[in-house]
This record gives sequence, C-alpha cells and structure tokens, in this order.
Amino acid sequence: MTARGDEHGLLSVRELRTHFPVRGAAILSRRRIVRAVDGISFDVGSGKIVSLVGESGSGKTTVGRSILRLVEPTSGAVTFDGTDLLALRSAELRAIRRRMQIIFQDPFASLNPRMSVGRIIAEGLKLHGIGRNAADRRARVAALLERVGLTADHMRRYPHEFSGGQRQRIGIARALAVEPDFVLADEPVSALDVSIQAQVLNLLQDLREDLGLTMIFIAHDLSVVEYLSDRVGVMYLGRLMEIADARDLYARPRHPYTEALLSAAPVPKPGARRDRIVLKGETPSPIDPPSGCVFRTRCPIAGPDCARVVPPLTQIGPAHQVACIKRS
Repeated sequence: MTARGDEHGLLSVRELRTHFPVRGAAILSRRRIVRAVDGISFDVGSGKIVSLVGESGSGKTTVGRSILRLVEPTSGAVTFDGTDLLALRSAELRAIRRRMQIIFQDPFASLNPRMSVGRIIAEGLKLHGIGRNAADRRARVAALLERVGLTADHMRRYPHEFSGGQRQRIGIARALAVEPDFVLADEPVSALDVSIQAQVLNLLQDLREDLGLTMIFIAHDLSVVEYLSDRVGVMYLGRLMEIADARDLYARPRHPYTEALLSAAPVPKPGARRDRIVLKGETPSPIDPPSGCVFRTRCPIAGPDCARVVPPLTQIGPAHQVACIKRS
C-alpha cells in the first residue's frame, strides 16, 4: 500500500484554530473562550512521520482531533490528498475516514469490553465493506494480529485479558484494518512502561516502512519521538513554537522552550549529562493567554518587546522555523 498525496504532501494544515466556549463564565458580559489551538500551520509529507510535542495543555491532541473532525475546528483549512476536510458533509467525511485512522492514548478505554478482539478489529471491515464474507474477514483479522505481534488465537479473547502493551497492539491492528493512508497516533505509549514503549515504537516504525503510512505522532516527551520522526513540531499554549526536521531540531534547537524540553530528556549515553533548564512559573491558562509571545512569562530570554509582538513562525533554515523575535 502506498500513501497518496500531491507534491506538497498528503496533509496540509493552515491557520487551524479550535476554540471552546467556557460555559457559565462571563466577565462584564464578555464571552470567554479556551484557545486550545490558535493558528497552527504545517504539512505532512507522504510516508512521513511528523510529531507534535509539548506539555499537557499545549493543544497537541486537539490539533489531531480537529484534523479528523472528532472536534470541530473554529477556523482554518485542512487539506487531505487535495480534499478540503472542513468542507465535507457527514456522509462524505464518513467515506474518507477509511483513509484516516486514529490510535488512542488509552487502549483499555478505547476498546469495547463486551466485544471480543476479533469483533473489535472486524468492525471497521464490515462498516466499509472490506472482505468477501465473514470467513475472509476472519482471515484478515488473524493476519493483522500476526502483523502486530499477537496471534490468531487472541481473536476469541476480550480486552481485559491482555496487558497494556498488548491492548495497544490491538488498537494498532484495528486502525490498520481498513488499510488507511494516514494514522493519527495520540500519545500511544504514554500509558505504557518504558520497556513496552520501545516495543510499540519499533512496531510503528516497522509498519510505516512496510505500509508507507503517513503519520502524526503526538507525545509530551521529546525523547520518545527522536528516532521515529521525520519532522518535529513543538507546541505551547495552542501555538507552534518551533518545527524542523528531527535531526536538525535535536542538534540545533532554537526556541527557548525547545531547549528546556530537551534539557529535561534523559541522555542515552552512560555518564553523559545535560545542563537542566528549569522554567519558572506555571503554564498560563488558555482562557487568558499572555499578550505577545505566549511563552514570555516563563522564558529566560524574554524582553519588553515580547509582550507586544506575537512572533510569527520564521524560516531560519531550509526546513526549520521558529516563533521567537530574539532567535529568528
């Protein structure tokens, strides 16, 4: 299976905004909103993995769900293989979702406890009319389980009978069942032990290479995505602070927030260490973000201009952009 897309890539996101009203909250009759995503733009090339990384509350999961329209964006444009996803009606969106699947963060919560593993994985096949008959669908399910490191015998078992890592493999098999071109992996290893994380990451890398999958991988830890990603975008309070090819970003981070996240990541080389950058204060509320640069209240190099200027993503290299008036 080969992912399809134009010369710019399979997926294009432009000025995506997703705001949520705060219920029952008003000050001086002014409507209050949560700016969960506040003007995000990036591309995902065919067969590539773009990772979105940031602390809890940075908006990275909302970006992914807005792309799939699991939540409705407020404004912007999302183009998938030449199709404007935000302009699609329900029936049209349902048809294209065969090509766009999601792997959820919590594999136990996302699997129906009353359904056997075989039924869970076969559900998408039936919905999209894949397979000649029930026997053909069973054979496909068995092959999918083998592909993700389980066995055909697991079809008859239920989610509670598996470990967390095994349940996530079932979730991956379910996402792959309809032969998608694009997969959103929403923090798929954050609930797993470190040793199991590595196994699942290796599995996703193998699947990408074997199937030509295009993927957005969401994580809160830069060390998790270092060897999996082609490009990495760093998010803070609903905005992209920096985006670059993975090798360039890890070797030459430019934004102070990226530098702080990398300083907190473990160093794989024995005896090696990084100078830790400790950010001051707490992440501001997305209901009332700071003026100018949203990171300025915690930034070690912030100056007076940072309170007045909203820094645009500025090109500082062939494929490297940063939103910082002091570093661009």
